[in-house]
Amino acid sequence: MTTVTQTFSRNLLKLDAAAEVARICDWMRETVAVDFKRKGLVLGLSGGIDSTVCAALAVKAFGPNRVFGIMMPERDSEADSLALGELLAESLGLESTIENITPMLDGAGCYQRRDAAIQSVIPEYQPDWKNKLVLPPLLAGARFSLSSIVVQSPNGERKQARLTLDAYQTIVAATNFKQRCRKMMEYYHADRLRYAVIGTPNRLEYDQGFFVKQGDGAADIKPIAHLYKTQVYQLADYLGVPEVIRMRPPTTDTYSLPQSQEEFFFSVPYDKLDCCLFGLNHGFDAAEVAVEIGLGVEQVKFVYNDIVSKRKATDYLHRSPELIENVLP
Repeated sequence: MTTVTQTFSRNLLKLDAAAEVARICDWMRETVAVDFKRKGLVLGLSGGIDSTVCAALAVKAFGPNRVFGIMMPERDSEADSLALGELLAESLGLESTIENITPMLDGAGCYQRRDAAIQSVIPEYQPDWKNKLVLPPLLAGARFSLSSIVVQSPNGERKQARLTLDAYQTIVAATNFKQRCRKMMEYYHADRLRYAVIGTPNRLEYDQGFFVKQGDGAADIKPIAHLYKTQVYQLADYLGVPEVIRMRPPTTDTYSLPQSQEEFFFSVPYDKLDCCLFGLNHGFDAAEVAVEIGLGVEQVKFVYNDIVSKRKATDYLHRSPELIENVLP
Protein backbone atom coordinates (compact mmCIF):
# COMPACT_ATOMS: atom_id res chain seq x y z
CA MET A 1 0.00 0.00 0.00
CA THR A 2 1.28 3.46 -0.93
CA THR A 3 0.27 6.35 1.33
CA VAL A 4 -0.30 9.71 -0.34
CA THR A 5 -0.71 13.11 1.26
CA GLN A 6 -3.02 14.77 -1.29
CA THR A 7 -6.81 14.86 -1.06
CA PHE A 8 -8.66 12.02 -2.74
CA SER A 9 -10.27 12.85 -6.07
CA ARG A 10 -11.45 10.91 -9.10
CA ASN A 11 -8.95 13.00 -11.04
CA LEU A 12 -6.16 10.91 -9.52
CA LEU A 13 -7.22 8.15 -11.91
CA LYS A 14 -6.84 10.34 -15.00
CA LEU A 15 -4.09 9.32 -17.41
CA ASP A 16 -1.98 11.02 -20.02
CA ALA A 17 -3.51 8.65 -22.57
CA ALA A 18 -1.00 9.35 -25.35
CA ALA A 19 1.97 8.71 -23.06
CA GLU A 20 0.39 5.57 -21.60
CA VAL A 21 -0.39 4.12 -25.03
CA ALA A 22 3.18 4.78 -26.15
CA ARG A 23 4.55 3.14 -22.99
CA ILE A 24 2.40 0.05 -23.37
CA CYS A 25 3.18 -0.35 -27.07
CA ASP A 26 6.92 -0.04 -26.47
CA TRP A 27 6.68 -2.69 -23.76
CA MET A 28 4.60 -4.99 -25.98
CA ARG A 29 7.12 -4.80 -28.83
CA GLU A 30 10.07 -5.39 -26.51
CA THR A 31 8.42 -8.30 -24.69
CA VAL A 32 6.90 -10.10 -27.66
CA ALA A 33 9.47 -9.52 -30.40
CA VAL A 34 12.68 -9.39 -28.39
CA ASP A 35 12.05 -11.49 -25.26
CA PHE A 36 9.62 -14.06 -26.65
CA LYS A 37 10.86 -13.93 -30.26
CA ARG A 38 7.28 -14.08 -31.52
CA LYS A 39 6.07 -12.35 -34.67
CA GLY A 40 2.73 -10.97 -33.54
CA LEU A 41 -0.25 -11.29 -31.25
CA VAL A 42 -3.44 -13.36 -30.93
CA LEU A 43 -6.46 -12.45 -28.82
CA GLY A 44 -10.12 -13.27 -28.42
CA LEU A 45 -12.55 -10.55 -29.49
CA SER A 46 -15.69 -10.46 -27.35
CA GLY A 47 -17.02 -7.02 -28.18
CA GLY A 48 -16.13 -5.87 -24.65
CA ILE A 49 -14.09 -2.80 -23.80
CA ASP A 50 -11.05 -4.66 -22.43
CA SER A 51 -10.43 -6.97 -25.39
CA THR A 52 -11.18 -4.06 -27.72
CA VAL A 53 -8.57 -1.79 -26.15
CA CYS A 54 -6.05 -4.65 -26.12
CA ALA A 55 -6.68 -5.25 -29.83
CA ALA A 56 -6.26 -1.56 -30.61
CA LEU A 57 -3.00 -1.46 -28.64
CA ALA A 58 -1.74 -4.57 -30.42
CA VAL A 59 -2.46 -3.05 -33.82
CA LYS A 60 -0.73 0.18 -32.82
CA ALA A 61 2.30 -1.77 -31.61
CA PHE A 62 2.61 -4.34 -34.42
CA GLY A 63 0.34 -3.22 -37.25
CA PRO A 64 -2.86 -4.96 -38.36
CA ASN A 65 -1.03 -7.61 -40.38
CA ARG A 66 0.54 -9.10 -37.26
CA VAL A 67 -2.54 -9.23 -35.04
CA PHE A 68 -5.04 -12.10 -35.28
CA GLY A 69 -8.47 -11.86 -33.65
CA ILE A 70 -10.76 -14.75 -32.81
CA MET A 71 -14.50 -14.58 -32.15
CA MET A 72 -15.55 -17.64 -30.15
CA PRO A 73 -19.33 -17.74 -29.72
CA GLU A 74 -21.21 -20.59 -28.10
CA ARG A 75 -24.80 -21.52 -27.35
CA ASP A 76 -25.25 -18.99 -24.54
CA SER A 77 -23.37 -16.05 -26.08
CA GLU A 78 -25.05 -12.68 -26.33
CA ALA A 79 -26.27 -11.95 -29.84
CA ASP A 80 -24.31 -8.73 -30.23
CA SER A 81 -20.92 -10.09 -29.06
CA LEU A 82 -20.12 -11.64 -32.43
CA ALA A 83 -21.35 -8.62 -34.36
CA LEU A 84 -19.26 -6.23 -32.24
CA GLY A 85 -16.20 -8.45 -32.56
CA GLU A 86 -16.55 -8.42 -36.34
CA LEU A 87 -17.08 -4.65 -36.30
CA LEU A 88 -13.89 -4.18 -34.32
CA ALA A 89 -11.83 -6.46 -36.58
CA GLU A 90 -13.05 -4.54 -39.62
CA SER A 91 -12.40 -1.13 -38.05
CA LEU A 92 -8.85 -2.11 -37.06
CA GLY A 93 -8.17 -3.93 -40.32
CA LEU A 94 -6.86 -7.05 -38.61
CA GLU A 95 -7.28 -10.63 -39.78
CA SER A 96 -9.85 -12.59 -37.81
CA THR A 97 -11.82 -15.82 -37.73
CA ILE A 98 -14.90 -17.28 -36.05
CA GLU A 99 -14.55 -20.47 -34.00
CA ASN A 100 -17.87 -21.72 -32.61
CA ILE A 101 -16.95 -23.62 -29.44
CA THR A 102 -20.41 -25.12 -28.79
CA PRO A 103 -19.38 -28.62 -30.03
CA MET A 104 -16.33 -28.59 -27.75
CA LEU A 105 -18.50 -27.61 -24.78
CA ASP A 106 -21.09 -30.26 -25.64
CA GLY A 107 -18.35 -32.86 -25.80
CA ALA A 108 -17.02 -31.84 -22.38
CA GLY A 109 -20.49 -31.96 -20.85
CA CYS A 110 -20.46 -28.26 -19.98
CA TYR A 111 -24.17 -27.64 -20.46
CA GLN A 112 -25.31 -31.01 -19.10
CA ARG A 113 -23.27 -30.72 -15.89
CA ARG A 114 -24.44 -27.13 -15.35
CA ASP A 115 -28.10 -28.04 -15.94
CA ALA A 116 -27.97 -30.96 -13.51
CA ALA A 117 -26.60 -28.64 -10.80
CA ILE A 118 -29.36 -26.10 -11.46
CA GLN A 119 -32.00 -28.83 -11.29
CA SER A 120 -30.73 -29.81 -7.84
CA VAL A 121 -32.21 -26.53 -6.51
CA ILE A 122 -34.91 -25.83 -9.16
CA PRO A 123 -36.14 -29.31 -10.24
CA GLU A 124 -38.44 -27.98 -12.98
CA TYR A 125 -35.55 -26.29 -14.84
CA GLN A 126 -35.09 -27.62 -18.39
CA PRO A 127 -32.18 -27.30 -20.86
CA ASP A 128 -34.16 -24.87 -23.04
CA TRP A 129 -34.53 -22.41 -20.13
CA LYS A 130 -32.16 -19.47 -19.67
CA ASN A 131 -30.07 -18.90 -16.54
CA LYS A 132 -27.57 -16.71 -14.72
CA LEU A 133 -25.85 -16.42 -11.34
CA VAL A 134 -26.38 -13.28 -9.26
CA LEU A 135 -25.00 -11.76 -6.07
CA PRO A 136 -26.81 -9.30 -3.79
CA PRO A 137 -25.56 -5.70 -4.23
CA LEU A 138 -23.20 -4.68 -1.43
CA LEU A 139 -24.29 -1.06 -1.57
CA ALA A 140 -27.89 -2.03 -0.88
CA GLY A 141 -26.88 -3.39 2.51
CA ALA A 142 -26.06 -7.01 1.66
CA ARG A 143 -23.71 -8.39 4.26
CA PHE A 144 -23.00 -11.81 2.76
CA SER A 145 -22.01 -12.57 -0.85
CA LEU A 146 -24.22 -15.62 -1.32
CA SER A 147 -24.96 -16.51 -4.94
CA SER A 148 -28.41 -17.32 -6.27
CA ILE A 149 -29.50 -18.83 -9.58
CA VAL A 150 -32.04 -17.00 -11.73
CA VAL A 151 -33.80 -19.04 -14.42
CA GLN A 152 -36.32 -18.12 -17.08
CA SER A 153 -38.65 -20.53 -18.88
CA PRO A 154 -39.42 -20.19 -22.62
CA ASN A 155 -42.71 -18.43 -21.74
CA GLY A 156 -40.82 -15.77 -19.75
CA GLU A 157 -41.55 -16.98 -16.22
CA ARG A 158 -38.62 -16.31 -13.87
CA LYS A 159 -37.60 -18.10 -10.68
CA GLN A 160 -34.74 -17.49 -8.28
CA ALA A 161 -33.25 -19.79 -5.67
CA ARG A 162 -30.35 -19.69 -3.24
CA LEU A 163 -27.67 -22.16 -4.25
CA THR A 164 -26.13 -24.85 -2.11
CA LEU A 165 -22.33 -24.76 -2.02
CA ASP A 166 -22.13 -27.93 -4.13
CA ALA A 167 -24.55 -26.60 -6.76
CA TYR A 168 -22.73 -23.25 -6.95
CA GLN A 169 -19.29 -24.82 -7.31
CA THR A 170 -20.54 -27.26 -9.94
CA ILE A 171 -22.19 -24.52 -12.02
CA VAL A 172 -19.02 -22.42 -11.90
CA ALA A 173 -16.81 -25.43 -12.68
CA ALA A 174 -18.97 -26.34 -15.66
CA THR A 175 -19.12 -22.83 -17.09
CA ASN A 176 -15.35 -22.50 -16.67
CA PHE A 177 -15.10 -24.92 -19.59
CA LYS A 178 -16.03 -21.93 -21.77
CA GLN A 179 -13.00 -19.82 -20.87
CA ARG A 180 -10.68 -22.81 -21.04
CA CYS A 181 -11.93 -23.90 -24.46
CA ARG A 182 -11.49 -20.36 -25.78
CA LYS A 183 -7.93 -20.26 -24.48
CA MET A 184 -7.16 -23.57 -26.18
CA MET A 185 -8.31 -22.05 -29.44
CA GLU A 186 -6.22 -18.91 -28.93
CA TYR A 187 -3.09 -20.97 -28.34
CA TYR A 188 -3.82 -23.13 -31.37
CA HIS A 189 -3.72 -20.07 -33.59
CA ALA A 190 -0.77 -18.60 -31.68
CA ASP A 191 1.26 -21.78 -32.22
CA ARG A 192 0.21 -21.91 -35.88
CA LEU A 193 1.31 -18.33 -36.50
CA ARG A 194 4.21 -18.16 -34.02
CA TYR A 195 2.41 -15.38 -32.20
CA ALA A 196 1.99 -14.65 -28.49
CA VAL A 197 -1.38 -14.59 -26.70
CA ILE A 198 -2.80 -11.45 -25.11
CA GLY A 199 -4.67 -11.61 -21.82
CA THR A 200 -7.22 -8.84 -21.39
CA PRO A 201 -7.94 -8.34 -17.65
CA ASN A 202 -8.03 -4.81 -16.28
CA ARG A 203 -6.79 -4.03 -12.78
CA LEU A 204 -10.13 -4.72 -11.08
CA GLU A 205 -10.34 -8.17 -12.65
CA TYR A 206 -6.69 -9.04 -12.07
CA ASP A 207 -6.58 -7.75 -8.47
CA GLN A 208 -9.87 -9.36 -7.44
CA GLY A 209 -9.37 -12.70 -9.21
CA PHE A 210 -12.16 -12.26 -11.75
CA PHE A 211 -10.76 -14.80 -14.19
CA VAL A 212 -10.55 -18.54 -14.73
CA LYS A 213 -7.25 -20.21 -13.95
CA GLN A 214 -5.81 -21.68 -17.16
CA GLY A 215 -8.76 -20.07 -18.95
CA ASP A 216 -8.95 -16.33 -19.54
CA GLY A 217 -6.28 -16.07 -16.83
CA ALA A 218 -3.73 -17.75 -19.14
CA ALA A 219 -1.75 -15.49 -21.45
CA ASP A 220 1.75 -14.45 -22.49
CA ILE A 221 1.22 -10.74 -21.87
CA LYS A 222 -1.44 -8.74 -20.01
CA PRO A 223 -1.03 -5.16 -21.23
CA ILE A 224 -3.85 -3.49 -19.27
CA ALA A 225 -3.71 -5.38 -15.95
CA HIS A 226 -2.24 -2.28 -14.28
CA LEU A 227 -5.10 -0.03 -15.46
CA TYR A 228 -8.28 0.65 -13.53
CA LYS A 229 -11.46 0.09 -15.53
CA THR A 230 -12.10 3.82 -15.87
CA GLN A 231 -8.57 4.19 -17.25
CA VAL A 232 -9.28 1.53 -19.86
CA TYR A 233 -12.18 3.67 -21.03
CA GLN A 234 -9.83 6.66 -21.21
CA LEU A 235 -7.55 4.72 -23.55
CA ALA A 236 -10.57 3.62 -25.57
CA ASP A 237 -11.50 7.25 -26.15
CA TYR A 238 -7.94 8.12 -27.17
CA LEU A 239 -7.62 5.10 -29.48
CA GLY A 240 -10.90 5.87 -31.25
CA VAL A 241 -12.72 2.69 -30.25
CA PRO A 242 -16.16 2.51 -31.94
CA GLU A 243 -18.74 4.29 -29.79
CA VAL A 244 -21.11 1.31 -29.77
CA ILE A 245 -18.43 -0.69 -27.93
CA ARG A 246 -17.53 2.15 -25.56
CA MET A 247 -21.20 2.53 -24.60
CA ARG A 248 -21.82 -1.19 -24.04
CA PRO A 249 -22.24 -2.08 -20.32
CA PRO A 250 -19.59 -4.52 -19.02
CA THR A 251 -20.92 -8.08 -19.22
CA THR A 252 -19.69 -11.59 -18.46
CA ASP A 253 -21.16 -13.09 -21.68
CA THR A 254 -21.10 -16.49 -19.95
CA TYR A 255 -24.69 -17.22 -18.98
CA SER A 256 -27.73 -17.28 -21.25
CA LEU A 257 -29.59 -14.49 -19.43
CA PRO A 258 -28.08 -10.99 -19.72
CA GLN A 259 -25.70 -10.56 -16.81
CA SER A 260 -23.54 -7.65 -15.69
CA GLN A 261 -20.14 -8.11 -14.07
CA GLU A 262 -21.53 -6.23 -11.09
CA GLU A 263 -24.32 -8.71 -10.34
CA PHE A 264 -22.12 -11.74 -11.01
CA PHE A 265 -18.95 -10.87 -9.11
CA PHE A 266 -18.12 -7.30 -8.10
CA SER A 267 -21.47 -6.27 -6.50
CA VAL A 268 -20.45 -2.59 -6.88
CA PRO A 269 -20.51 -0.37 -10.02
CA TYR A 270 -17.06 -0.34 -11.58
CA ASP A 271 -16.58 3.45 -11.41
CA LYS A 272 -17.17 3.44 -7.63
CA LEU A 273 -15.16 0.25 -7.17
CA ASP A 274 -12.23 1.81 -9.06
CA CYS A 275 -12.20 4.69 -6.57
CA CYS A 276 -12.41 2.33 -3.60
CA LEU A 277 -9.61 0.13 -4.93
CA PHE A 278 -7.42 3.16 -5.65
CA GLY A 279 -8.22 4.62 -2.25
CA LEU A 280 -7.36 1.38 -0.46
CA ASN A 281 -4.17 0.90 -2.49
CA HIS A 282 -2.95 4.42 -1.70
CA GLY A 283 -3.93 4.66 1.94
CA PHE A 284 -6.89 7.02 1.67
CA ASP A 285 -9.34 7.02 4.53
CA ALA A 286 -12.76 5.63 3.66
CA ALA A 287 -14.36 8.94 4.63
CA GLU A 288 -12.45 10.81 1.91
CA VAL A 289 -13.43 8.31 -0.78
CA ALA A 290 -17.04 8.28 0.42
CA VAL A 291 -17.44 12.03 -0.03
CA GLU A 292 -16.04 11.94 -3.55
CA ILE A 293 -18.18 9.06 -4.84
CA GLY A 294 -21.40 9.78 -2.97
CA LEU A 295 -21.47 6.78 -0.65
CA GLY A 296 -21.66 6.44 3.11
CA VAL A 297 -18.47 5.92 5.06
CA GLU A 298 -19.63 2.51 6.30
CA GLN A 299 -20.39 1.48 2.71
CA VAL A 300 -16.86 2.33 1.59
CA LYS A 301 -15.40 0.51 4.60
CA PHE A 302 -17.44 -2.52 3.66
CA VAL A 303 -16.16 -2.35 0.06
CA TYR A 304 -12.59 -2.04 1.39
CA ASN A 305 -13.13 -5.20 3.43
CA ASP A 306 -14.68 -7.00 0.48
CA ILE A 307 -11.66 -6.14 -1.69
CA VAL A 308 -9.32 -7.61 0.90
CA SER A 309 -11.51 -10.70 1.28
CA LYS A 310 -11.59 -11.34 -2.46
CA ARG A 311 -7.81 -10.99 -2.65
CA LYS A 312 -7.43 -13.69 -0.02
CA ALA A 313 -10.07 -15.95 -1.55
CA THR A 314 -8.60 -15.77 -5.06
CA ASP A 315 -4.89 -15.86 -4.18
CA TYR A 316 -4.72 -19.42 -5.52
CA LEU A 317 -5.69 -18.21 -8.99
CA HIS A 318 -2.52 -16.10 -9.22
CA ARG A 319 -0.21 -18.91 -8.15
CA SER A 320 2.20 -20.54 -10.58
CA PRO A 321 2.75 -24.30 -10.29
CA GLU A 322 4.71 -25.00 -7.12
CA LEU A 323 7.97 -26.98 -7.17
CA ILE A 324 9.52 -28.73 -4.17
CA GLU A 325 12.86 -27.15 -5.15
CA ASN A 326 14.34 -24.99 -7.92
CA VAL A 327 14.90 -26.98 -11.09
CA LEU A 328 16.26 -24.50 -13.61
CA PRO A 329 19.61 -22.75 -13.03
